[in-house]
Amino acid sequence: MKEMVIASGKGGTGKTVITASLGVVAENKVLADADVDAANLHLLVNPKIQETYTFHGGKKASIDYEKCENCGKCQEFCRFGAIYKEGEKYFIDEYACEGCGVCYLVCPHQAIKLEIEETGEFFVSSTPYGPLVHAQLGIAQENSGKLVSVVREKARELAVKEGLEYILIDGPPGIGCPVISALSGVNTALIVTEPTLSGIHDMERVIGVAYHFGVKVFLLINKFDINPKNCYQIEEFAQQNNIEVIGKIPFHEKIIDAVKKRIPPVEVMDKSFKKTIIELWERLREA
Repeated sequence: MKEMVIASGKGGTGKTVITASLGVVAENKVLADADVDAANLHLLVNPKIQETYTFHGGKKASIDYEKCENCGKCQEFCRFGAIYKEGEKYFIDEYACEGCGVCYLVCPHQAIKLEIEETGEFFVSSTPYGPLVHAQLGIAQENSGKLVSVVREKARELAVKEGLEYILIDGPPGIGCPVISALSGVNTALIVTEPTLSGIHDMERVIGVAYHFGVKVFLLINKFDINPKNCYQIEEFAQQNNIEVIGKIPFHEKIIDAVKKRIPPVEVMDKSFKKTIIELWERLREA
């Protein structure tokens, strides 16, 4: 079983469009959406949810007022400003609480409780292109890196159970904790970039993260024809760093139309686009 993450240093480069298109032409695979903070792969692949699971990503503090002596130690040591006083009582702002547990440790009366919190859900779905594992993190909830790990683990279980060879992961943008969780331990990273200054800058950063974890990197330049000068700069960077530019995709308004209709572009584009995606998958599979 091989895992490949489709990643980008910034949002809007087209990695979800590429993931969905590869999902159409690839066989023997599980799709996984690791962009749990803003999951959108499901918008293109028309899933039907088969299984739903609860995700517990953190803890919240609460006060047991039968034990509380209003000493104020919890407020004194809280570094997030989550504990405030009204009248003679102390209260915890559930939206400001980070669940760090300091108040629990310093309370001399054992009046603070840390309770496991439900912070999201993850799903196993069927699609016309094979199984999909995806998730939904609750509003303003954290531990998205942990949820990414849960999604990947579920995708592995599914691949083993159904005897599938590949896991295609739609990764989160950027270089933060969710990206680290998505990149660590995969076989290959396909970095999708675009020929803009911000695209180039963030591409370099995410490649650095991939290299830190010893992941083999390939580059795909999306909308390569919108700025030939910047496209050349990306290719020059790739050559200097011994990275293969495994494909280039031109800008096309039909891709935007397909996304609006919630269809993988490879399903409705012309033969040349489909050929490009098939060749891209073949190169990745061989690599």
